[in-house]
Amino acid sequence: MVGPMPECQEIPLFPLGHVLFTGARLPLQIFEPRYLDMVGRCMKTDTGFGVVLIREGTETFGGTPPPSLFNIGTYARIVDFSQLANGLLGIVCVGGGKFRIERSWEAPDHLVMAEVVFLPEERQGAVSEEFSSLVDTLRVLVKHPMIEKLDLDIDYQDARSVSWRLAELLPLEAETRQSLLQMQSPRERLVEIRRLIAKLKG
Repeated sequence: MVGPMPECQEIPLFPLGHVLFTGARLPLQIFEPRYLDMVGRCMKTDTGFGVVLIREGTETFGGTPPPSLFNIGTYARIVDFSQLANGLLGIVCVGGGKFRIERSWEAPDHLVMAEVVFLPEERQGAVSEEFSSLVDTLRVLVKHPMIEKLDLDIDYQDARSVSWRLAELLPLEAETRQSLLQMQSPRERLVEIRRLIAKLKG
């Protein structure tokens, strides 16, 4: 028996040259009017927005068409905001669930809007012994002074948490991170991360 079709939801998008993973914190400087308005609406209504990697094009609006986007992104919620020393609005958002873009368009205020379907939550599971070296790698990474400041919440027993944080922290190209984001299996992601680390070591 076929279940009901997933329901589409309409959300604003924030296209970036950056991939956001579930549980990751992302600081942003907001200066374009379209995003200042979006942040204001999100804070008033306690809603979020989608962070999506740009396939082709630019982050800022300059009279050009919206950028071409990958179709899998992460829903972000604002958890902090402040006025930065440069006078701009600074926000910190945290990655939530993943979604697939069904269609997108440019609104009159040049904000990119999309109809999205949220993907099933990844299954929780213990990190198997075969990936113990990856847990060790993650423990080393988080001791770096720059990463230590992020005060990351990591469950070293959970394959999802370990795979997300490694995908976030390892020195990888944005499109490689995107391919890791699109995987729905933590084990599949850990296998690929192990291969990528071996490649990085040469």
